[in-house]
Amino acid sequence: MEISLAGRVALVTGASRGIGRAVALSLAEAGADIAVNYRRDADAAKETVDAIKALGRKAVAYSASVENWDDDVGMVELVLADFGGIDILVNNAGIASRGKSVVDTDPLEMERVVRVHAFGPHYLSKLVIPHMRERGRGDIVMISSVATLFHSANGGPYNMGKAAMEALALTLAKEERAHGIRTNIVAPSLTVTEMGQRLSRATSGVADIHELDARSPFGRVSTPEDVAAVVTFLVSSANPYVNGQKVNVNGGG
Repeated sequence: MEISLAGRVALVTGASRGIGRAVALSLAEAGADIAVNYRRDADAAKETVDAIKALGRKAVAYSASVENWDDDVGMVELVLADFGGIDILVNNAGIASRGKSVVDTDPLEMERVVRVHAFGPHYLSKLVIPHMRERGRGDIVMISSVATLFHSANGGPYNMGKAAMEALALTLAKEERAHGIRTNIVAPSLTVTEMGQRLSRATSGVADIHELDARSPFGRVSTPEDVAAVVTFLVSSANPYVNGQKVNVNGGG
């Protein structure tokens, strides 16, 4: 089945690079217009916008820190004014924690990591859902992590933030299905991104993430495009009935 998102508008957070950029491009290739959220790197966001426009789709970049309510209100207002609606929300923006034990974690670090991963998606869902309800179908995807399968030591803030995000997704899946809104979770494993590169150095001591290819499923570390393919399926008409589910993009490893 050919996937078509023609006529739909997607807001993708953290879309200037990595998984967010891959998701934005995949949705655009399927026909969606894209609101590209970024926090600081305007040049990277412009590259994403230009790549989307090269596919023949509309794209605009919006700077906002997702954990900030006022930033989110302003961004959503601008997106609605520019695009006329929002059909798809991909809560992808994320930051890593510093790998310390709970005892050694700075309380401010814990608060910021949890705010980005949990408060931001809550704020944006709250702002976008009333408009989605008027569109016939809406889709919300939370980009979580396989970290919530293990809750490894020295990752308290990240584990907490992603677990709260998943709780939000499962709640929304029940609250909003009567309005035609599907909410699902996509959870990547270690992925070839800047954050993945830093994580692989910190946890495995390798200089290049691809040193882990040989011991990864299918002989390679996953890519942002692997994640984007799942997101695109979930928000498309190819998915009429999947709601409130978590898809672990980890190669079965």
